Amino acid sequence: MMFPHLFRPLMIGSRTVKNRVVLPPHAHVVSSLWGTDAEAERHIGYWAERTSAGWVDGVSAHVRNNLIPGFEPTGVGAQYDGHFRQPYFLDRVGRLADTLHQDGTILTVQMILQGGMPHAASSTLSGPVVNQVPHALTREEIDWFVAEYAHGAQQIALAGADGAEVHLNHDDMLEYFLSPLTNHRTDEYGGDLAGRLHFPLRILAAIRGAMGPDRIVGVRLNLREEEPGGYGIDGPDGAIAIARALEASGHVDYLSCAIGSPWGNPSYIQSQHHRPAEWSALAGRVKEAVSLPVVYTGRVTSPAVAEELLAAGHADAVGMARAMIADGKLLTKAQAGRPEDIRPCVGGNECISRRVVEGTPFSCAVNPEAGKEADRSFATRTATRRILVIGGGPAGMETAGLAAERGHQVTLWEAGHSLGGQLRIAANAPCHEDYRSYLAWQERRLATAGVEITTGQRADAQGVEAFSADHVVVATGASARTPDISGVDLPHVHTAYSVLADDEQRIALGEHVLVVAQDDHLAPLSVADFLATRGHRVTLVHGTAAPGPLLSRYILGSILARLDAGGVTLRASEQPVSIEDGRVAVRHVYSGTTRAIERVDSVVLSCGAVPESALHDELRTRGIAADIIGDAYAPRRLVFATKQARELALAL
Repeated sequence: MMFPHLFRPLMIGSRTVKNRVVLPPHAHVVSSLWGTDAEAERHIGYWAERTSAGWVDGVSAHVRNNLIPGFEPTGVGAQYDGHFRQPYFLDRVGRLADTLHQDGTILTVQMILQGGMPHAASSTLSGPVVNQVPHALTREEIDWFVAEYAHGAQQIALAGADGAEVHLNHDDMLEYFLSPLTNHRTDEYGGDLAGRLHFPLRILAAIRGAMGPDRIVGVRLNLREEEPGGYGIDGPDGAIAIARALEASGHVDYLSCAIGSPWGNPSYIQSQHHRPAEWSALAGRVKEAVSLPVVYTGRVTSPAVAEELLAAGHADAVGMARAMIADGKLLTKAQAGRPEDIRPCVGGNECISRRVVEGTPFSCAVNPEAGKEADRSFATRTATRRILVIGGGPAGMETAGLAAERGHQVTLWEAGHSLGGQLRIAANAPCHEDYRSYLAWQERRLATAGVEITTGQRADAQGVEAFSADHVVVATGASARTPDISGVDLPHVHTAYSVLADDEQRIALGEHVLVVAQDDHLAPLSVADFLATRGHRVTLVHGTAAPGPLLSRYILGSILARLDAGGVTLRASEQPVSIEDGRVAVRHVYSGTTRAIERVDSVVLSCGAVPESALHDELRTRGIAADIIGDAYAPRRLVFATKQARELALAL
């Protein structure tokens, strides 16, 4: 067997888990189990596609809040009545449990009071980016919450789930009690570690009493806090001491160890800027200190990564979320000896950032079918059509692959000498290596699906007409946008595309490079990172009040940390108005004040793109029906291209 540790069974309390993969809670961003009936069906359908995992810790359930009349909780997970008190809790969790049990997969429910609550141990702050002072719980309120957690545990047992996991991390109310940073109490619920654990241990005892000895009770624990004053891995307040105290209570069957803060570097949903399983050795230190099974979660990106950290003894099981979003058949393919067929996650966090920042529906950048498994809409077509796809970037590749997999005869023309479009250029930026893996997977996929690919062929309307396809898809991409700035045509001004593509460093940029950011996502920051790693002194000028306004807190902290470490200077709310030799004038977008940035050796424009839609326009003029897709329609990001490809392929 290729992965002997990964597919070995494991005992967790009274339950036998069929393999070492745990799916942590994440499907709530896919579709809500607590929403409409259709949303609940989609949620259950998502998990049903992933029962190859031995264990789904898949229900994120918020505990009812205790609030004074009129108080409005805000933030992530803001709740009044919680989920355990909802009339559909037993039915929906029960149906999910039944679905998983049919395939021998166990289900645990995570009990959360995170983000939206005003409650804490003390009226103190937990980090530098959220400054809302919380309410310090009274003893009576603590007693109320103990009873409420016990009620939730009863509901879990009645629903037929296998156990509960207490959320003791990531700005949960209970972490505020655990942490020396946020617990400044002088009563029995504060002071040393024993005092700070008193409230969480009361809750764990109540949960165990409500569910009985047959079900699993676990704890989700942060391996360290990311803010000065919080706990680390060692010492009397550290994660190892906490783990030992939890084990000594006799109420806990396993520890699920994670890393990161709700805002920082890393966040608890680590981005592409961090190495796979970068912190697993910390979990290994906890594992050495206790006899409880330990789960490690954090950038476990593939079966190979999981196998390596299990073999090293860093954990007894691994949590995999985004890798299983990217490919729900990941474990099936690994067990069959086909790891090369696994669609790789690229770690861009679009799966969560889109909803948090842009308010757009869930979608995975590399797997547009994720979250739509219950729809069962992607059946093979019986009528084969001859499809011509023009353009081999992300939109064209995904469209061609999906159409061929549906049974169509597909030809793809690409003007360049390789597939991938701008994504292949972007892969040259630091920490973008996963994009190369994704493109390599796409090329293997197209070959397997039988797509006929011709590179070095620039399409024109006459050639398209002569090809006589049943359907034409124009995915010709976009070109770099040049802003209207005086001096932008000077020889020391370059596009981000040309700089990233300069493998042989023939463009002489000089010491000080000014990056003009007119793109609200990651690209300008990645360009600045690229230049800094090549030894340049970099200034990034952006008109927005903060860099990357479309980046969520789950990725922004990591790239900002890299830029700070690389000495990059960020200048907010400024736009260049003129470029001269050695000098760039910038205007503050709010005050209108103009200032000069001196001793600039070169300027790099990271200003988005404009559509290359001329071919589509000409085809329409000739009366040739064709769809346009991806950047050729409106330049956006990988996740937009793949989602559009799925919707178009469904109509072919």
